[in-house]
Amino acid sequence: MKRILVLAVAAAVAAAALLSGATAAAQGVQPRPGDRLFDLTLPVPGERADRNYLGLSGWGKTFRMADIKANLVLIEILSMYCPFCQKEAPVVNRLHEAIEKDPAAGGKIKIIGVGAGNSSYEVEVFRKKYGVPFPVFPDPDYDIHKKCGEVRTPFFIAVRLNPDGTQSVTHARLGAFGEVPAFLETLKKAAGL
Repeated sequence: MKRILVLAVAAAVAAAALLSGATAAAQGVQPRPGDRLFDLTLPVPGERADRNYLGLSGWGKTFRMADIKANLVLIEILSMYCPFCQKEAPVVNRLHEAIEKDPAAGGKIKIIGVGAGNSSYEVEVFRKKYGVPFPVFPDPDYDIHKKCGEVRTPFFIAVRLNPDGTQSVTHARLGAFGEVPAFLETLKKAAGL
């Protein structure tokens, strides 16, 4: 009888673990270095400058990370209402400028933003107010945010675009990334530059 009770408890614990794992997978988990990035599909930017920056060709409605012409993409999960994102915006802009001026990184490392819970209008307000020079995509229903494990903002994910079409997370961090020159070197190393 004890043996049956122990087996029943073990089965219940195993079932609960499987159920919680399925729930975590359905909700997403916070990306970590070494992980493969979840399937990220975004709307093609309406602005030609944004399409050119990403190296997108064609006129489809959506694109995938593998379509971006780069070795590495830094994704910033942000919200226009987040005071930390607002404070970090000038620093991220300086990083973008440093990447573009660096002979090894320019054209090979790109930055995009995802506005968690933000509409297209809200994303554009944020871009204009803070002079954001890279594309920021709306995520009004938190779809991408959920796939990221509902991280707090700003959250940075560096993703290496592999030749086989997969994407590997090389860096994932909540909050400020520190000094621009040091972080740029980290990104260049992850990009194989």
